[in-house]
Amino acid sequence: MKATRGHAAILVNPQKDDAERLSREIDAALRAESWATELLSFGLGSDDESSIASANILVCLGGDGTVLYAARRAAPFGVPVLPVNLGTLGFIAWVKRDEWKERFDEAVSGALAVSERFMLDVSVERDGKAVAGFSALNDGVISGSGPAKIVELCVSVNGSRLGRYRSDGLIVSTPTGSTAYSLASGGPVLDPDMEAMVFTPICPFTLSNRPLVLPGGESLELYVERGQRERIILTVDGQEYFDLMEGDRVSFRRSAFKARLFRHERAAFFQVLRSKLNWSGGPDA
Repeated sequence: MKATRGHAAILVNPQKDDAERLSREIDAALRAESWATELLSFGLGSDDESSIASANILVCLGGDGTVLYAARRAAPFGVPVLPVNLGTLGFIAWVKRDEWKERFDEAVSGALAVSERFMLDVSVERDGKAVAGFSALNDGVISGSGPAKIVELCVSVNGSRLGRYRSDGLIVSTPTGSTAYSLASGGPVLDPDMEAMVFTPICPFTLSNRPLVLPGGESLELYVERGQRERIILTVDGQEYFDLMEGDRVSFRRSAFKARLFRHERAAFFQVLRSKLNWSGGPDA
């Protein structure tokens, strides 16, 4: 029996155009080169995590949201993700569908660098007990769900009170997530290889409330004030949701794991910024 070159897991978002055809193409091509492969679907259950844990590489077919999902799943096992873009924006899903084989060969040969991405642990405490926990590669968002939207949150850094915020919500993002909801809410762009977190108010009632960048080792705590007018929700990476109650404490800390994403040369990040955000650097920027 011919020895396998390794185990390649292929995670597919079936809702993306061309996903089924391309996944079959990749599966057949890798099997022909003696790779053991396994096809997984976006939204897989926890029982299938062993398929990722045993993989040498995780090929992800979808958009940025699919990559976030794949990276969170792979991070505890140190499995690197090759993100093939079948979406539209493609900040982190940078591999074009027609160049997947070239990039795959570069990845497994060691010619493609791996970006180690800072992640956050997000935990919810209620009446002194932990009631929920999540990992975030992009961000955690606390916001109101009703028409009035305004929520009232007290914010502390390392146990020291930062202030009381009245706003449409608060975003705590990683450098990877700094180009997502945080950026749309007026937050800064951080280099994705940094270790930091960005605290960004969403439409704050007080205009002096500005975004804040904190070192990655800090602990940020948000307390849900009493007397809220809205139902309040915690959203993690735009994919996981948890209903908050008055008196809940939501903590954001550095995760013990890092997401490992194959990346092109360092200059590619700035090229993506210029093209995706239409930066010209001149009067038309």
